[in-house]
Formats: sequence, C-alpha cells, structure tokens
Amino acid sequence: MGRAFEYRKASKLKRWGAMSKLFPKLGKIITLAAKEGGTDPDMNPRLRTAILNAKAENMPKDNIEAAIKRATAKDTASMLEVSFEGKLPHGVQLFIECMTDNNTRTVANVKNILTKNGGEMLTKGSLEFMFDRKALIEFPLKDDMDLEELELELIDAGLEEIEAEDGVVIVTGDYTSFGALNSALENMGIEITKANLERMPNSPITITEKEQAEIDKILDKLEDDEDVQKIFTNIA
Repeated sequence: MGRAFEYRKASKLKRWGAMSKLFPKLGKIITLAAKEGGTDPDMNPRLRTAILNAKAENMPKDNIEAAIKRATAKDTASMLEVSFEGKLPHGVQLFIECMTDNNTRTVANVKNILTKNGGEMLTKGSLEFMFDRKALIEFPLKDDMDLEELELELIDAGLEEIEAEDGVVIVTGDYTSFGALNSALENMGIEITKANLERMPNSPITITEKEQAEIDKILDKLEDDEDVQKIFTNIA
C-alpha cells in the first residue's frame, strides 16, 4: 500500500468529519471560488472542484447552490486564504490552512489556541521542507481500466504515482500539476470523485495513544474555529 493510501486512511479517521463544522467550511471554499472565477462550474475549474469535493462529503445541493449565490451578494465580505505553521507537544508539527475575512482575528485566534495548549506559532516557511505539497485525485476503479495504460497517459500531466485499492484509484502528483491532472482525467472521460491539495509529512512521527488523545483535543479546538479549513500534521 502506497503513501497516498496511508494518508487517505488516516484522513478518514480525522476529527474534521462533523457536518456542523464541515459544511460551512466547504461553503466558504465554494463561495470564494465562485467569487474569483465566476458562478458557472463549466467555466470555472476551481469552482467545479470545490463542488465535487462538497458532494463527496454529502453536502446537500441546496447548501451548494446557496454558497454559489453568496458570491454575487453585495454584502459578502472579501475572503483571504492564509496558512500558519506551528508546533505542539510531543514533536507534533502542523500546517493550518484558513479562509478568513479578518486576518487579524484569525491570527490572534490560532496563536491563542496554540500558546494556551503548550504549542507555539512558527515563522512562515519554517516547515516547508518537512512537508510535501501534493495533488491527490480519487476516482472509482472500473473493470475495464488498465492502470499501466493510465499511468502512461498521465505522465505528461505530472503524474508521480497511481495506485488502486478497495475499488478506488488515487493519482498523486506535485501540487503544481493539480490542474493538468484534473483536465487530463476529465478529457479521458473519467469521473473524479475527489480532488485536493494536501500536505504530506516527509518524516512522519509515531506518538502514544495518550499523547494522541492530548493532541486531538488541541486539534479539535483549532478545527472549531470558523476560519480554519484544514490542518495537516506530521503524525503517522
């Protein structure tokens, strides 16, 4: 089993799955994509991907449509994508990706959570070498699919790895190949079910169950913040 599948399995166990937290976060991504590139998914690849990922998490159609409409509302605040780097007890390092209409508030909230729980905010760029930023794209494995042939077809689009397990195929590439890989798969008539940019640790660490429980409490506090979109750690 390859690295992408290990990451996918770990992600499925994440705390981020609560619908009450998840849907508003997905809605922000959709609204920003629609605001920046237009409300027509056929003409806006970023919006198309945002909708795709929302559907993969079973976000209702009405919620998706409402998020798109918010992009054209006059009173919709401008959103900014920002990321922070930090460290927690037991050698845990983390990237925190946020979407906010008030960066001052977001910085203060994230820093407050970290420092009150034995962690600290790091200077931007401190952890860049500790994580690889990858494009991960999932789609169903069909009976007539030849993975070796797919691999050859996708190499020019930036493919680094292709693997299949439990009826799912995961294509991995550098984050700069995200658009090219998506387009190549769409042109081949392959129905993508999920496509994301992820940060995968170069040297994952193992911690005890007790330490994991402690870390999870801190991550939950971060994820409860409305501006926090995703958290990536170096935990195996």
